[in-house]
Parts: sequence; structure tokens; C-alpha cells
Amino acid sequence: MIPVNDLEGLKVLVTGASSGIGAAAARAFSRSGAEVTIHYNARRAEAESLAAALREEGGTVHVVSGDVTRADAAEDIVARAVAMMGGLDCLVNNAGAIGRTPSSDFDEAVYEQVFDLNTRSVLRLVRYAGPALKASARASIINLGSIAGRNGGAPGSGIYAAAKAAVHSLTRALAREMAPDGIRVNAISPGVIATPFHDETPASALNAALNTIPLGRLGTADDCAWSFVFLASPTMSGYITGQILDINGGQLMP
Repeated sequence: MIPVNDLEGLKVLVTGASSGIGAAAARAFSRSGAEVTIHYNARRAEAESLAAALREEGGTVHVVSGDVTRADAAEDIVARAVAMMGGLDCLVNNAGAIGRTPSSDFDEAVYEQVFDLNTRSVLRLVRYAGPALKASARASIINLGSIAGRNGGAPGSGIYAAAKAAVHSLTRALAREMAPDGIRVNAISPGVIATPFHDETPASALNAALNTIPLGRLGTADDCAWSFVFLASPTMSGYITGQILDINGGQLMP
């Protein structure tokens, strides 16, 4: 028997959803019948445009802004999303940025910035979303990791790689901690995905990466999008928690 669509009406907050993987995830959720809150920090026009397009398709979509590296802003983001949707079933911690700094140029401020955005923000949002998620009968958290968290990253991205490795570890720790409350916690670990995230990555580095991918192409945001839907669905992944799902075209096979 084909199960009912358990994504219908699911209340989802996606951070960093104005472009790239976050935008693709928000689109996939909306097209699956979920109610979605799109979060952005700086790219208001892109977020509003995505929301308008999804509403034209019949989706129920909200937009919220704020800097997830600030505790008060993170609390406000969650509070507004919960208020607009009347609850929260799925938190997607997608906001992040890479920042390339060779170890020879190590800078305390860069370290704080990279870890604050990629790692500490996850803890902030989980903390503030916790009460609403505990009240949900189909709660989940999906964090965005990275292949860099598995293999140490490309030269100059060691701090980012360490931050994403921490996200992988936090995902497992949170999965154990939150399981008694019925909250599943997983992560998606993309490889080299052709999005604005890599706008400043040298073409030579992208070509070098391409040569290590068995499927013979760079990934796209849509290659990742439906894995978020899978991990949010109690029907498809109700017995999956504490897992890191690699999406990299075979570049890394742990």
C-alpha cells in the first residue's frame, strides 16, 4: 500500500534559504506539501522572489530574516517562524559559508566567524527550536555538513572543515540527546555542489575536484534537495537518526 504524504502540512524552517542548497530544499519541501519558512540574512530580494514563486505554485510560504551568529537574532528567527506557522516540525540548519584562510595566516577573528556561522549557530537554533519540536509528533532536525568535514577540505579551508566536522559530531550527539523526545537528528554532507557558495572557488580547484568524482560532474542543489524531504519524512526515514548522508557523486565513499 502506498503511504499517505506525511509531508503535507509539515511546518519547516530552512535557514540560509535564499539561494543554493537551502533554496532548493525549501522548493522541494513546498512542492511536497509542506508549509515553509524561508530564512535569509542579506539576500532579501532572492528570498522574497523564491517565496513569491512558490506561492504562485500554491505553496504556503513565509519569509524571515536575521543573523544566526547572534543569539538574540537566532531566538527571534525561531519565534517568528513558529508564530507564522503555528508550530515547527522540522528545523533545517543550512546557513553557512566557507572562508579560506591558510594556516600560515591563521586569524582568531576568522576562526570565530567561521565556527560561529557554521557550528555555533546550529546549537543556538536547536536550543530555541527545542520546545516547538518537542510538541511535534513528527519532529526532525537536518544539519548541513560537508565533505570537507570528512576529508579535511581543500588547502586553505581547514577551519571550515573543522567546523563542519564539528557539525557531524554534534548531529550524532544531538540525535542521542533528543531521541527520548521523539526528535530525529541527521545531517546531509554535500560534496562539490555548483552553487553561489563556490563563486569564489578558483576554476582550477573545481576542475581538480571534478577529476576525482566517479559520476563525472559537479553536483547541483537539486541533487541535494530531495534528501532533505526524505530525512524529514517519518514514513521514509522514521527509523533513521544520527546519520550523515553523503551526496558527492562518489568522490568520497566512507
